[in-house]
Amino acid sequence: MRKLYYYVACTLDHFIADEDGSFDRALLMEGEHLDDLVSTFPETIPAHLREHFRVSEENRHFDTVLMGRSTYEPALKIGVTSPYPHLKQYLFSQSLRESPSEQVELISENVLKTIRKIKNEDGLGIWLCGGGKLAHSLFSEIDELILKIHPILLGNGIPLFAGPVEYSRLRLTESKVYTNGVVRLHYQTES
Repeated sequence: MRKLYYYVACTLDHFIADEDGSFDRALLMEGEHLDDLVSTFPETIPAHLREHFRVSEENRHFDTVLMGRSTYEPALKIGVTSPYPHLKQYLFSQSLRESPSEQVELISENVLKTIRKIKNEDGLGIWLCGGGKLAHSLFSEIDELILKIHPILLGNGIPLFAGPVEYSRLRLTESKVYTNGVVRLHYQTES
């Protein structure tokens, strides 16, 4: 069975974006962590930024991406309707009636059933890109969390999970500290 990974950047106070969905105050946009993350997880770089980051590697960890409407919206605002064409893309939204791209499959109901079906297909890992609402609704299906924690206290914004989650013990499997204070932590959920 494939694993579902919540691979996401957040602040020390566990916000994944500012209240308006922007990232400029919440995340460090330069530093050694970027080069390492690009080389370790090249498939997580959207198509319109791959040339800038000189990404040409094959998918290493993921071949599928899950996006909530708010996570997808910044790409749509700049005219990018298929941000990850190198991955199988699923967009979860109850407000959209059709997908903006034929490369992006719109899911508007039966979220857990859909995820369980995808997890039973052959392939690499499944990347839960965001956001907090989708992560909250899929919490029971998340197998691993990979948090890129930025040394910022935002105070308010879009939380890592948009609601309470059940008590869970996690096992730290890997960690990396960068000189600019960003920390990458890999956790597995314990059954």
